[in-house]
Amino acid sequence: MIYTNITTVKDFYILGFPGLLPQYYGPVSALLLLTFLAIVFGNGFILVFVAWQRCLHKPTYLIFCHLALTDIAFGFVTLPKIIARYWWNDMVASFGACFTQMYFVHALGAIHSLILLIMAIDRFIAICIPLRYPVLLTNKIVSIVCVMFWIVTFFRMGVVVCHALTLPYCNSNVIAQCYCDRISIVRLACRKDKYIEDVAFGFAMFSLLFPLSFIVCSYFAIIISVLKLSSSEGRYRTLTTCTPQIVITSLYYIPRCFVYLAYFLGFKFPNADIRITVILLYSLLPAAVNPLIYCFKTKDIKEILIKKLKSTKIGIQRSPTKY
Repeated sequence: MIYTNITTVKDFYILGFPGLLPQYYGPVSALLLLTFLAIVFGNGFILVFVAWQRCLHKPTYLIFCHLALTDIAFGFVTLPKIIARYWWNDMVASFGACFTQMYFVHALGAIHSLILLIMAIDRFIAICIPLRYPVLLTNKIVSIVCVMFWIVTFFRMGVVVCHALTLPYCNSNVIAQCYCDRISIVRLACRKDKYIEDVAFGFAMFSLLFPLSFIVCSYFAIIISVLKLSSSEGRYRTLTTCTPQIVITSLYYIPRCFVYLAYFLGFKFPNADIRITVILLYSLLPAAVNPLIYCFKTKDIKEILIKKLKSTKIGIQRSPTKY
């Protein structure tokens, strides 16, 4: 095995699930397609619905829209290629395409984490200092903050990708994963660089732990404020407004923290397929189920949907029947 400092790899082969038997390619690709459709149409519905209902043009729902936008983008970045791998055996991704996918995978994940942070801040201000809410959080402020999150994160992840590009890739080009991510690609490098690894690890921990620490503190302060309320009905109503955000945040962070903690403690999954499945679950499941959480756990959206359904039902019942 001869290692050089020159990149000779032109393409990468995305293996997907290494141990998956060919007879299961169809069901797995169908499941991935359904997940893709759920992500695109579910989050697309949220974007259109919030834009259509002027009463929802509020900071909270503007944050929901940014979260839905990141989920749609993540679905388009990751799923079409792995679906094509199992439908047409299209495993090849060019060198540039693989690094581009890696860039967007990590950038969108970091943006998602930061939007969850502002979502927690939104609930903290609304519950703990409600009189200051109209001043501290307006549509303009939320838009500026969210756009800054996108810009800064795209620049920051560009640094990680540029560092990875400085490594030589001259031997193996098989990625045992469903999409190109930094760990899978850097493992294929012919030369290791501790500085690059430290920088990437620092960015990953910052993207995960910095927002998470503020989110935990925010919800802890919210719980303390709620417990101080004298009315049990008031406590229930206040906590209900936080339910969607808490569920969405838990779906995103708990599996990731488990994987990072397992990696730190030296725990290894029994085989690569289980590891890949866990990564796909915590990457795609929140994006697929978030629209359901918005619709069934958010009071304003749920009430509007119920009214629309009732008016539609009444209109059908009143329409004359022609023979």
